[in-house]
Amino acid sequence: MHPSPETRRAALQAKLTEWSRALGWRRIQEPDRGVAMRFFSFHLMPYTQLSPDYDGPAWVTCPNELYDPQLGNQLYNTYLDELLYAEEVGFDGVCVNEHHQNAYGNMPSPNLIASILARQTSRIRIAVVGNALPLYDPPTRVAEEFAMIDVISGGRLIAGMVVGGGPEYYSFSVNPAHARERFQEAHDLITKAWTTPGPFEWVSKHYRIRYVNPWPRPIQQPHPEIWIPGAGSIETMEFVARNRYAYMGIPYFHLDVFKRYFSMFRDACEAEGYEADPLQAGWLVPIYVAETDEQARREYEEHLWYFVKRLLPGITIQPPGYTSVRSLASILKSAGTFMLNVETWNQIVDGRYAIVGSPETVTEQLVDALSALGTGNLLGLFQLGSLPDHLTRKNMALFAEQVMPKLRAEFPDGKPVYRPQAAVA
Repeated sequence: MHPSPETRRAALQAKLTEWSRALGWRRIQEPDRGVAMRFFSFHLMPYTQLSPDYDGPAWVTCPNELYDPQLGNQLYNTYLDELLYAEEVGFDGVCVNEHHQNAYGNMPSPNLIASILARQTSRIRIAVVGNALPLYDPPTRVAEEFAMIDVISGGRLIAGMVVGGGPEYYSFSVNPAHARERFQEAHDLITKAWTTPGPFEWVSKHYRIRYVNPWPRPIQQPHPEIWIPGAGSIETMEFVARNRYAYMGIPYFHLDVFKRYFSMFRDACEAEGYEADPLQAGWLVPIYVAETDEQARREYEEHLWYFVKRLLPGITIQPPGYTSVRSLASILKSAGTFMLNVETWNQIVDGRYAIVGSPETVTEQLVDALSALGTGNLLGLFQLGSLPDHLTRKNMALFAEQVMPKLRAEFPDGKPVYRPQAAVA
């Protein structure tokens, strides 16, 4: 008599747990507990020398004849070294993400970058934030590649899953009205592939696979920690809260927008019957630290404006049917404060579009912002726009040496991150 699928699943899960403990690996489904704050270095891998003669969007239709492969070779290797440097100076993790046909972020396959990092690092978490699931057919490719990264790294992957930005649907000619459906089906297929012994058959509206039986399977059981980025969609927040994943706030908005978004996310968690953990939320923000406030602005400002004026144009295009009517109202409330509409340095500072200054200034501004947002994951863009390598490394080193320890002390384990009264004071 053959054992039932339930019996096989339980036996396999017990064996994986036994192996994991024997080898010193941790079972991780939810974020690490025992820490109140984690620090990640997020890299976009931007193209730094877009021709000054070109004044069009950096997305979808930006002519690829403007791309210099020799410069690209230098940039990729420099950017990889900067990501590796994050482990050297003490960050908890690094983040990479997926974008297509643009100068803003030259990472159409973040999984390739993550696999290099998995092999060349030993401690830090590697967050792919994330794979645009509706663009993958079949989505089992995501399950396989994420599992490879997790196994190579010894169980350090954070698996990010995204619907994908509006420009991606123009680049791939995928029907945007099906984005949410495809995302949901792909997510369900991937998580089942990680947690259910194969082979099994998958049949849904958008995907039919006769044999789902991925090799390898992830080390982290029942699956790696899952992050979902969002830009105000109510459906995304509810999905994250329902599954007890982590919600990452997409950047380039005024701080007040993030206060509203993370308040909405906490409400979504309460509607599911629990209080959100700080590590279920993350804020992504450009950060630059120098010896003084004046020096920080002098070194950083031109590179920030290159990013805002040259690389952001085109990022906001939304194809018809991409956003629900319900979420569109929420998103439109924030549209006017998007970074593309910012014109002065004072607006950058006042809106906390970027945190720039001396170690003391950066620490003070981050304590205030994190207290208002309640996020336990800080995702810093330490390289932005055309910022060169030597300034990026100095920025990361100063942050790690003079800011990070103060933030860890300010937000110790067991103490709340969200402090609305302190943030108002």
